Amino acid sequence: MASDPQRKHGRAAAAAGVAAIPGARPYALRPLLHDVPLSADGNNEDVKINCVDYYDGNLYVGTSASELLHFFRIPPDPSDPSAPATFILASRLPPVYSEPAGGVNGSRPGVQQILLLPRVAKACVLCNWTVTFYSLPELSPVFGATQVRNCNWIGGVDLNDGSNGGNERSAAVTILLSLNRRIQVVRIGEEDARVLRKIDFAGSTLSVRRDSIACVADSRNYALLDVDRQLKIPLMSISSLDDSQPDGAFGQTQNLATAPDSGLSRSASSATARTPANSHGHSRSTSLGDFISGMRRNERRSGDAEEPVFQDSDAPPPSRSPAPADKPLPAPPPPNSTDLLAAQAALPPRTATPPIRTTPSPKPGSVFLKPHIVSPTAEEFLIVTGTGPLDRGIGMFVNLDGDPTRPTLEFARYPREIAVDGGSADLSSSVPSLGAREEGYVLASMTKEFEDGLHHGLEIQRFDVNVGEDEPEKWWLEINDDEPKQPTASTPIGIRPLLQSEEMLFEDVVERLCQRRFLPFKGQPETPTTSLKNSDSRTALSLQRLSQERELFDRDPESEDEQLPPSWEATRIKEGEDFVRRLAKTSSRLAVWAGNKIWWAVRNPLLTQLDHALELAAANNQHTSLSSVETRQQLLSLLDAIKDREATTELEFMTLGYIKQKASVMLLATFLGSPEPPFTDRETKAMEDNLVGGDLDARVVLSLIPALRNEIVVNRRGIWIYGGIKSIVERHIGAETNGTPAQGIGSLASNVLQFLRRFLSAWRKKKGFGSIPDEVFRTVDASLLLVLLELDQSTPIAQTGKPGSVRKELYDLVDHGVDCFDRAVDLLESYRRLFVLSRLYQHRKMAADVLATWRRIIEGEEDRGGELGDGEQRLRSYLSNISNQALVQEYGMWLASRNPKLGVQVFTDEKGKAPKFQHTQVVALLREEAPDAVKYYLEHLVFGKGSTAYVNELITYYLDIVISNLQTSPASRDNIAASYDTYRALRPPKPTYLHFLADKAPPNDEVWQSRLRLLQLLGGGHDYDAAAIRKRIDDSLAALTPSPPQPDGTSVTTNGTTTASPEASLLVPESIILASRARHHATALRLLVHRLGDYDTAVSYCIRGAAALTPPQNTRRHRRDSDSDLPPTWEEQTGLFCALLGEFLALRDEAERVEQTGALLERFGPWFDVVEVLELVPEGWGVEVVSGFLVAALRRLVCERREAMVERALSGAENLRIGFEFVVKVEGRGGVVEGE
Repeated sequence: MASDPQRKHGRAAAAAGVAAIPGARPYALRPLLHDVPLSADGNNEDVKINCVDYYDGNLYVGTSASELLHFFRIPPDPSDPSAPATFILASRLPPVYSEPAGGVNGSRPGVQQILLLPRVAKACVLCNWTVTFYSLPELSPVFGATQVRNCNWIGGVDLNDGSNGGNERSAAVTILLSLNRRIQVVRIGEEDARVLRKIDFAGSTLSVRRDSIACVADSRNYALLDVDRQLKIPLMSISSLDDSQPDGAFGQTQNLATAPDSGLSRSASSATARTPANSHGHSRSTSLGDFISGMRRNERRSGDAEEPVFQDSDAPPPSRSPAPADKPLPAPPPPNSTDLLAAQAALPPRTATPPIRTTPSPKPGSVFLKPHIVSPTAEEFLIVTGTGPLDRGIGMFVNLDGDPTRPTLEFARYPREIAVDGGSADLSSSVPSLGAREEGYVLASMTKEFEDGLHHGLEIQRFDVNVGEDEPEKWWLEINDDEPKQPTASTPIGIRPLLQSEEMLFEDVVERLCQRRFLPFKGQPETPTTSLKNSDSRTALSLQRLSQERELFDRDPESEDEQLPPSWEATRIKEGEDFVRRLAKTSSRLAVWAGNKIWWAVRNPLLTQLDHALELAAANNQHTSLSSVETRQQLLSLLDAIKDREATTELEFMTLGYIKQKASVMLLATFLGSPEPPFTDRETKAMEDNLVGGDLDARVVLSLIPALRNEIVVNRRGIWIYGGIKSIVERHIGAETNGTPAQGIGSLASNVLQFLRRFLSAWRKKKGFGSIPDEVFRTVDASLLLVLLELDQSTPIAQTGKPGSVRKELYDLVDHGVDCFDRAVDLLESYRRLFVLSRLYQHRKMAADVLATWRRIIEGEEDRGGELGDGEQRLRSYLSNISNQALVQEYGMWLASRNPKLGVQVFTDEKGKAPKFQHTQVVALLREEAPDAVKYYLEHLVFGKGSTAYVNELITYYLDIVISNLQTSPASRDNIAASYDTYRALRPPKPTYLHFLADKAPPNDEVWQSRLRLLQLLGGGHDYDAAAIRKRIDDSLAALTPSPPQPDGTSVTTNGTTTASPEASLLVPESIILASRARHHATALRLLVHRLGDYDTAVSYCIRGAAALTPPQNTRRHRRDSDSDLPPTWEEQTGLFCALLGEFLALRDEAERVEQTGALLERFGPWFDVVEVLELVPEGWGVEVVSGFLVAALRRLVCERREAMVERALSGAENLRIGFEFVVKVEGRGGVVEGE
């Protein structure tokens, strides 16, 4: 029912960045009752609908002619569930009201309110400010002649009592009557109505209650009332320009308690209570024929006046034209407004008159706004404020304490009526029959300015979302029937929630969501003879194999055994329709009326909302090119709007999937239809994501591409998709030109191939889903392999599969397997892609074929891709993953002969699946077939496995490497000597020399690494022949030039003899370890101090012994096989420290000598004798050098003396205790006489 101005408004909102989707309104109007007979004589021109309510099949309509119409609902025919219900007029009731003498008919508003109380089977009717009471459902008068005059509002039913709209009966219901001077709390029972209390609140015109808290309004202000304790909290003014209420009064609790009255006021004034003159009594119409004959359409005059949204003090007649922009501000109240209000409240009530406003009289020209109060949740009220009828309105949410709870709402203009629907605790919502997640909406009846003038309609917006700084999402709904004599956009609209909802069915949803069988071929499927490379000699064989494979697939032997009944397709369609029809139901409680028509305001299913937006985008294509940017942007905007939405019901899940599929198919048709203007990367990515995420059968997508259509495999049951998707795909296929020869895969554009590559790759990830038939993946695998092979032709030779590249995806395809294996082998052979073929064999665990294929490539056979790369490494990794020991031995030895280090890894891999080889067996095989690989295998045994059986042999290998390098390379000798000088020149703190050597070693230098491993073995505590190693070093380096003299002017002493051997000059760390091994500790300390300058290691050596010489690489804890490797005892440590002190005192550098000696004495003073130290320290040194040592020594002496004193005292005390205990025991036993 959207008008053209509304569509323009929707597009403008979307262009401005509003999140609204054009045309995707959340509500639609469905007929409830048309051609309402507003008057008995058929003259409806001056009569309008004031209020409506509905319960238990009974519709009640109050009119401005002071009549209450009662309609009864006749259900539709059960055989036609989509047919609408019928309403017949049951009665036309003129409610009794009191009228002042001399009153005119024009001053009567008619039936103002209908309040249904089904729990007590009563109805309260407010007609011309008089309340009368009737029974339900037939509207017979009750309570005698009871009526309440001068009443502005009836309501205040507790909205928290959910049983009010149900079938449960109760003893009574409490309501609120807003009289001129007070509010009456009335208890309506089945037999009578009694006033429980009176609240001194004058001039109230509206009230909504939750439990004992009511939100009420008078002509100026909103307030909260506690009806039980009679407390009042003023909230705010209805008009933000009204300053009659002091600011300090708002938010302050006021006590309104007064003396309670009993009984209900009755008509006893001089004014007579009568029935209107034109009334014919409580007439009833029970004849369906009379109803049909009386149902006729009546045209309403366009100049009828409507109830104004605001109230002018001078009461000018309402006008259809907008008021001037400059409006006079309301006049401030007089200073004595409070006294005047109290005085007016104290006056005796006037009977049979329109309500008397007890608020201060406004100045002429001031404007009052109509108050609006609704309760969206059990803890909140929504009130509306503004500045004028043509200005924006502001909706504010307050809780039961009057505190704001949500961001405010903004209305385009101050509303005429408002209603809430949905939310967490709304009992009058229009929601699907299944328990869906509630979405809260506010519907406001108002007028808006369009290009062709003012339009009446409903502004709809959410109240349960926080849009932050963005503009809130809004929709505009108005009446726009094309039939004559119908309400137009200039007709005012009324809206209110009804007491009971009505269930409805959406047949268009059923038609779209029901599954239908889809055939992707225009004719019989053909073999894709142009999909292979025609230049290849093996193409004919591949095509023949493909044809045979297609015949095999099309036969579908799994389904041949299943006998399908002739009507199986119709049965499945019928079952699908019944299933969707159960879901496609909704209910509504909102009634909308205009003129003499009443509608249900129905919450549109999500499918209807979004599909309407798709149809709007498709309609634009009729005026623009198929690939217009505007069309794709509309489709992408819709898809983005539902991207993160999570379905809460089965219907919503199906809806989101359907919309994603349909919008994606429309995008794909736009993408394939014309190459210009091209899709951007973001647009293409969004299309792909939605095609995959929408779970649309990949065969449906491929059916839109003729080059791949014949790759589709379909079983006997066919492809089943949504009916709406089937129609749009068949329309696109049918639009293709007949007689055009089929084109192969090479005819597709690059962007289409790239799209297919990503789309089909994403679909392959769904393998294993039980809901997807195998035929889908046969189609996907065959199509994707063709696409990737075609794209990979442009990849440079020898380029490996980089992440994200076509080649990488080709690898992934064959690595994870394809369902058409034989065809894949033929394709790869025809494209001469041997490496890719080996990966396909690898997936099938055909190890011999994989190794044979790689060997073909390594030995020089052409691989057009050239991507094998490091074939040896790939071969080594593969050998670790196979369990055939013969293959491992064959190819492992072959690899070790080509690459010793890599080949050894085949036999040292602990994770290999083949049975493990014996170490002796491997060593023997390597010595025979790959001698250069023996050293690497021994390293694995010693360092990796901790085996000591091969330590001597491995040390020999290392010594051969190191000594051979020193003998043949002067540069190596110079580098080693320079490293000693460099380290010695470093200033403390500095690392140990072994750390220094490890840090400076080149990572790929075999000599350096061999020397580090040699040091690791020598210092690791292994049981090796130290004497033989010593002799080997001496004999090998004897011919080298002797090293220069030591820094202290002495030579190195080995085995008690002073020498300057070459090994001591070049292999200092090794000499230190060997000296320690021979328990020549003095020699080891002298080399550490004078040759290396490694003072920290020397100190550590005094404490830990040989363990201090362990290289940093030796992280494994080996057992100590020699007594020389055991930690030194205290006595040995004392001797080592004394020797180290002597070495420090022999340092040539005086500053270094003083520094190291002082630090040693201060840190390790307990190991030194004070007298000996004083004898060794030169007399020329200052006391401060050994002050720390002396202070610590004295403290130890004092401590030892005091400990001895304490020990003696404790011993004496213990002696006394034992003596005392002895005496006590003797006295306890007494004397003993021993006889002879």
